Amino acid sequence: MTKLLVLGLLDDGPKSGYDIQQKLSEADAERWGGVLVGSIYHALKKLEQEKYIKLAGVEQTGHRQKAVYQITEQGRIYLQSLIQESLSSVSALYPTTLYSGLSLLEKIPREAAFHALEMQKQLLEKEYQALKQGELQNEQEQQEIPPLSKITIENMFLILQQQQLFVEKILEILEDKT
Repeated sequence: MTKLLVLGLLDDGPKSGYDIQQKLSEADAERWGGVLVGSIYHALKKLEQEKYIKLAGVEQTGHRQKAVYQITEQGRIYLQSLIQESLSSVSALYPTTLYSGLSLLEKIPREAAFHALEMQKQLLEKEYQALKQGELQNEQEQQEIPPLSKITIENMFLILQQQQLFVEKILEILEDKT
């Protein structure tokens, strides 16, 4: 995903690694795109080696220099293939870590399982609130949210709500057995 998003941003115009990092941070890409902000420089290096981007220049900012990159024609073609691949790949994600733990639930004391699932519930609520905060921030800044982004955000809320309901049902089962 990192290469896809980096190329997508560079397709809008030349940028430094720092600029890309800032844009992805502002967009909360770590949450919705699985992009670790620290992986951007590695992606830039790889994309440059593969001739998908090239150095457009170097900017002097204070005592530092920033390399500014631009996408190549080969990079635009690669970007299109990455977009098509991401749109056609299976996107159903399962909470595999949680499922694995549930499959072995009987191997730990019920109280420990209950406590761990309560923590899971709190983490899901924290994630939900973080998403809600981003939505409120966009509203306060009166940013126009494109229709595709709106339904993507709605889907993220629905996924989190479904996950919260799932954990609550498991907790109810554990309560009934005690």
